[in-house]
Amino acid sequence: MSLVDSHCHLDRLDVTAHPNGLEGALAQASEQGVGELLCVSINWENFPIVQSLAAQHEQVYATVGVHPNDREGHEPSLDELIQGAQLPKVIGVGETGLDYFRSGEGERAGQQARFRRHINAAKAVNKPLITHSREASKDTLRILREEGADQVGGIMHCFVDDWKTAEQAMELGFYISFSGILTFSSATQVREVAERVPAERMLIETDAPYLAPVPHRGKPNYPAYVRHVAEKLAEIRKTRLDQIAKTTRANFMQLFSLV
Repeated sequence: MSLVDSHCHLDRLDVTAHPNGLEGALAQASEQGVGELLCVSINWENFPIVQSLAAQHEQVYATVGVHPNDREGHEPSLDELIQGAQLPKVIGVGETGLDYFRSGEGERAGQQARFRRHINAAKAVNKPLITHSREASKDTLRILREEGADQVGGIMHCFVDDWKTAEQAMELGFYISFSGILTFSSATQVREVAERVPAERMLIETDAPYLAPVPHRGKPNYPAYVRHVAEKLAEIRKTRLDQIAKTTRANFMQLFSLV
């Protein structure tokens, strides 16, 4: 059985819990059956670290992007994003998108412009988008359509919206990725989507070091814990863990042309 953590932030892990630091965290993931990990960039300053981690570890891949809530760092141009996306083992563009939960009205125009720039970078290099959407599903879908994101598709990362939103995202060629939120008792809407999403469009992730699943909720998250997400998804869909692992890994490999 081989699992994929389709979204984590290795550059931000608290590795003090592991005797061998990051190597210990990666070894722990391997022991839990995690064969591949996607280390997702969320600001320009850390992107060289993200790309370097992928270059140094066979099982790690990287993306290039700036999170919608990043306010302090460099704002990469379209050309800079394109150049970053062409580096070795950089297989996607993002984390990008819209987050209205932590943003005021005055920040929305800037987020939307950044989002459009990332979509155009993804189209220029023909690589998938890793999309973040929080309390912004209507605008997220609208901008994906307006900018022709269906040309590259991608992932709706850490999905928390309703079935109607999932359907519209899938129509644009996006996969629905479930995080540790799936294990939370309050996540009724997410579990309903997890039950209904076609097998060929589902992925799993940790978003480590954030959003640790039950039974680690409230503690630092690690890629090894993607197994808990897979187990919960298997329970919801009334299938075996090894089938969830096989299906989600195949989906990941197909989306990023790694087959």
